[in-house]
Amino acid sequence: MDTQPVKRSNWRKELREWGISLSLAIIFALLFQNYVYAQSEVHNISMQNTLIAGQRLIEDKWSYKFKNPEHGDIVIINGPESDMRLVKRVIGLPGDVIDIHDGSVFLNGERINEPYTKGLTTSGSLVFPYIVESDKIFVMGDNREHSEDSRDLGPIAFSSIEGKVVYRIWPIAKFGEVQ
Repeated sequence: MDTQPVKRSNWRKELREWGISLSLAIIFALLFQNYVYAQSEVHNISMQNTLIAGQRLIEDKWSYKFKNPEHGDIVIINGPESDMRLVKRVIGLPGDVIDIHDGSVFLNGERINEPYTKGLTTSGSLVFPYIVESDKIFVMGDNREHSEDSRDLGPIAFSSIEGKVVYRIWPIAKFGEVQ
């Protein structure tokens, strides 16, 4: 007769432990996705041929807390500069002089080799040459004729950078690091 209450007590204890473990796992996963790594989807054509609509990406939200973006990084922007989240490539850093002419981009007087671009690069509404302000970056989409970027939006504040694109996880055939 004494074994009945013990079994019931063990069952409740195990259920409580499972509930606590599951709750902690969910909280950890949500915090990890919000502050460290997240999954994103490409929704437009501004980064073709590098990224195509429908592809799924892994975004590193953590590393820019310790270091600044670098030339060529592909970043996700979520700030007041645009109503939409944007995926763009970093072209200019604070103090850089950006110039656009003859369909090409020049960084500090040197033509940038950009084999990943699609279409001709035009100046948009920004006046060039342009000096990137401190705490800002200059970004452009790889599909230059179909991209809303710093040429029209102006420079992007560091605080608007949500993270860096590091991996493509879908489609499986394109799985791997994004360059």
